[in-house]
Amino acid sequence: MRVSRPTLLAMALCACVACNRTPTPSANDTAAPPAAAAPAAPLIGIDLAGIDKSVQPGDDFNGYANGGWLKTAVIPEDRSSTGIFLQVFQKAEQRNADLVKEIAASNPAAGSDERRIADYYAAFMDEAAIEQAGLKPVQAQIDEANAIADKVALAQVLGAGLRADVDPLNATNYYTDRLFGLFVTQGLEDPAHNTAYLLQGGLGMPNRDYYLSSDKEMAAIRDKYKAYVAAILTQAGVADADAKAREIYALEEKIARAQASIIDTENVHNARAWSMDDFARKAPGLDWAAYFKAAGLEGQQTITAWQPDAISKLSALTASQPLQAWKDWLVFHAINRHAGLLPKAYADLSFGFYGTTLSGTPQQRERWKRALGAVNNALGDAVGKIYVQKYFPASSREQVQQLVSNLLAVFPERIDKLEWMDDATKAKAKAKVASMKVGVGYPDTWRDYASFEVKPDDALGNAERAELVEYRHQLAKLGQAPDHGEWWMTPQTVNAVNLPLQNALNFPAAILEPPFFDPKADAAANYGSIGAVIGHEISHSFDNLGSEFDAQGKLQNWWTPEDAAHFKAASQKLVEQYDAYEPLPGLHINGEQTLGENIADLAGLEVAYEAYVKSLGGKPAPVIDGLTGDQRFFLAFAQSWRSKTRDAALRAQVIGDGHSPGAFRAQTVRNIDAWYDAFGAKDGQKLYLAPESRVRIW
Repeated sequence: MRVSRPTLLAMALCACVACNRTPTPSANDTAAPPAAAAPAAPLIGIDLAGIDKSVQPGDDFNGYANGGWLKTAVIPEDRSSTGIFLQVFQKAEQRNADLVKEIAASNPAAGSDERRIADYYAAFMDEAAIEQAGLKPVQAQIDEANAIADKVALAQVLGAGLRADVDPLNATNYYTDRLFGLFVTQGLEDPAHNTAYLLQGGLGMPNRDYYLSSDKEMAAIRDKYKAYVAAILTQAGVADADAKAREIYALEEKIARAQASIIDTENVHNARAWSMDDFARKAPGLDWAAYFKAAGLEGQQTITAWQPDAISKLSALTASQPLQAWKDWLVFHAINRHAGLLPKAYADLSFGFYGTTLSGTPQQRERWKRALGAVNNALGDAVGKIYVQKYFPASSREQVQQLVSNLLAVFPERIDKLEWMDDATKAKAKAKVASMKVGVGYPDTWRDYASFEVKPDDALGNAERAELVEYRHQLAKLGQAPDHGEWWMTPQTVNAVNLPLQNALNFPAAILEPPFFDPKADAAANYGSIGAVIGHEISHSFDNLGSEFDAQGKLQNWWTPEDAAHFKAASQKLVEQYDAYEPLPGLHINGEQTLGENIADLAGLEVAYEAYVKSLGGKPAPVIDGLTGDQRFFLAFAQSWRSKTRDAALRAQVIGDGHSPGAFRAQTVRNIDAWYDAFGAKDGQKLYLAPESRVRIW
């Protein structure tokens, strides 16, 4: 999750209450006007009970801020973790549930988005119809795979199955079970036009490390995955299921060896714009002409290979590996892709592996919750439009937009104070801040779902049509001018995102809720929580990846060699700091893999703190419940990252995600001078860093 936005300068809303009692007038008096009650004191915005005062802040700030909560927190049986994000998500989820119920009860008109929402939800919930249908919803795909007679037909089937996938710049744990994925946005060096990006894929497990790591836990997961593949094929009545499962796994292991690592995937300089002829020359093996025609991309002049070496190797595998192995791989993934929408036997097998084995979650979520998630994935803007009408009024949007502006104003001031950056680079950095497109709450324009056919009795078909509608939506953008106001999250999403190519930020309505932001809370809490989140997202424009793009979102080096060298040296110190953290015995955080997020956490916290101090107008912050303003600020930050995670899910995050676990994000404070003053951290304590060892980047 790339998270954060400028946090609401929480001016506490003052509720004025008129006094109901007036003094009885004497014969010579007129009644005195009712006295207004004093403004309500701001809420502290901190979970005081969650603090564990037996822990020294200088030894473990996460333990101090969240230790009391950790002692009693219970991870729900249907979840791999719990924490603040789950708390806010559940609020949005319940709101979504209420909306869908209201929509269904209103018997909406045919052809309306409300009808699509009601029918999509109803189809997902109709378990009897799903059981009765059996494998029929995927039988055409199975038959198509089994009918492949040669490598040209293989290319056609693979191409017809290409679908739109997530932004490789933002989804570090991105993977797809299709051989390739497509992403459409502006060109790296041509910001005036959208172009197509081809991404590596082909795996049934989260990333290549699950296939290649020598870790014993990963080896055990591999064995369970092989058994799962065999179980799915057996359930489907496939002959020689065990033998086919071994071949499918062997093929996926070769795919994993061909893939680029997460670190290489995030290196934008690896991408190459290839002409259509280049694919045949530079990535021989796959019949690219047949592939692109089936994918609807034959008219493109160029397509950017995001991981060119991996794409070449994957193409080669289509020629070198037995055709039967590819056919069996396609059959398995046709079933596996939507196993949750097939009869219960398939859904249970799928959850057993993806839910329990990979994430440690013992119990599947209730079906209505899964149905809501599916509706939001397929009809996100349709639901979001209704969501914000009810829960996020225009006045709230305007308030948050002003808060974002206030936080953005701090960044140029900090840039001016950088001693290591020359004036020319500073000017370009400030121009980038000034031109950011910030979306708050919801997009200015909404998606049109008129072409999306939703049936009340075809759950799996609805899901596949939703994918196809999204794919066609992305194809329609090719060659067009980019829409810098385009959103990549729905309003009801509890998250936030920085889009380097658009030089844009999205802050969905659902994250702008307590405890991240509370208009009645003390400013210190709001700045430490949502403020640091907002600062985080702004700072992504200047992390190790975002700093590669200029104000127009063009891939361009706007740094002097000296400035770049300083930035790299400071970043390396942060890499080493996070490399030392050990979430599980023998499993360390990869400081390079998480560098962008760690830079954004640090810079975002610094910007939020400076904005908080500035909001005080030179006056001292009040002491509330014995805590100073600075103490409340840093506690709010740490409590925003409170989390409790099952070991399997924690392992998956460390291996495959670009974000450090929350417990370690909370320790970012050790690089901030003001934190030392606020909590008296001193030499000899575990988090203590000498002033010259504290990482300072922005």
